[in-house]
Amino acid sequence: MASSRDDPLNFTNPSTSSPIAVSDADSFLLDPNNIGSASGSFQNEGFLAALDGGGSSGSDAEFGFSRTEFRQSAIVGTVDYYERHVFLCYKNPQVWPPRIEAAEFDRLPRLLSAALVARKGGMKRQTRLTICEGHDGTETSNGDVLIFPDMIRYRRLTHFDVDTFVDEVLVKDGEWLPGSPEALRGVYIFVCAHGTRDRRCGVCGPAVITRFKEEIESHGLQGKVSVRSCSHIGGHKYAGNVIIFGSHSKGEVTGHWYGYVMPDDVPFLIEQHIEKGEVVDLLWRGQMGLSEEDQKKFQDLRLRANGGANLEKSSKDSTETNDVIATASQSQTEINGCCQANGTSPCCQSSDADQNGNAKFTAEKKKSSKRQISQTNSGKGSCTRKVCTMPTWFESWEREDSYAALAVLSAVVSVGIAYNCYKQLQ
Repeated sequence: MASSRDDPLNFTNPSTSSPIAVSDADSFLLDPNNIGSASGSFQNEGFLAALDGGGSSGSDAEFGFSRTEFRQSAIVGTVDYYERHVFLCYKNPQVWPPRIEAAEFDRLPRLLSAALVARKGGMKRQTRLTICEGHDGTETSNGDVLIFPDMIRYRRLTHFDVDTFVDEVLVKDGEWLPGSPEALRGVYIFVCAHGTRDRRCGVCGPAVITRFKEEIESHGLQGKVSVRSCSHIGGHKYAGNVIIFGSHSKGEVTGHWYGYVMPDDVPFLIEQHIEKGEVVDLLWRGQMGLSEEDQKKFQDLRLRANGGANLEKSSKDSTETNDVIATASQSQTEINGCCQANGTSPCCQSSDADQNGNAKFTAEKKKSSKRQISQTNSGKGSCTRKVCTMPTWFESWEREDSYAALAVLSAVVSVGIAYNCYKQLQ
């Protein structure tokens, strides 16, 4: 059944030298005895179908984007450190059991997971394994293995080849001789839709995936950007969870994690992250290759560099929708912005922050055909709609500065008058 846990990503690794990253305390990677396979058996298909992965509209209030804890936690720094992400393409979320690597019917995921645990001491890079959707006869068939940041694909791995594959590719960083690595190009998006593991992912994931597919088509990005569902990656409560792999302007491949992603956020992610190469800090959890602390530091540096603009950019307006992405401007870096009003389009930035600098998010209902993302700090202030720029010297001139300038000017005038009178008396 679906998990009732609200795990806060308490990442723990039983061995500091272990190259296998874990998602949470109950990850299969912590217990080799729990390693299993994804199941496509008729028994599980019927069982999982009965679970109803959470796609009904009635589940939204409890498990979807209207759930009470949605956007109530700070998310930056919630990605455990790892250096390589391996995706095994295998069937689909409708037949994935809650512990997809711990089922008993199919051997491939079980053997691959076991091999990773067994060879963890010999790996040079901390490696995370996730199952993603695969369909025979399509671009990603069952048994295909995608590896990031290497940006390579191996076709049709079978359970007979698992040990050799892990040894040659993941331990020795070489090539798997029976197969030929294919270079991956473009952007790869993975969305957790593991509904049997947690209903929140089962409700939010498919909706986000559908919107991504629509936006990819509308932006003409077919063949350049792909999206597919994946199994549990940690942080159920941050659903919708999204990982985006792609290269930036310098050619380096990065893997950025986003949380609390709604379908209405997808156009903004497409525009900012994929087309412009800019991180959307409001939804950013962290990235591959950075520790939790470094994730927070890197966001801090970005915010200082642009004056908090990453937390204030709104989504692109169109003639068909007024969906808006807006944010509170105050983060733990206490970056100041602007506060101005213009008719019915306020642009305000809160100057209040809680003691821990942890921003809390609140989801607001759709009003007047405008969906907004708002962020509050200690329950004070919000930022909506307009994009704020850093104030000029004139706009930031304080009232006290004006009084001081008048005082100096008055003193100068008084001295001039006194001197003039003195000259006349001579």
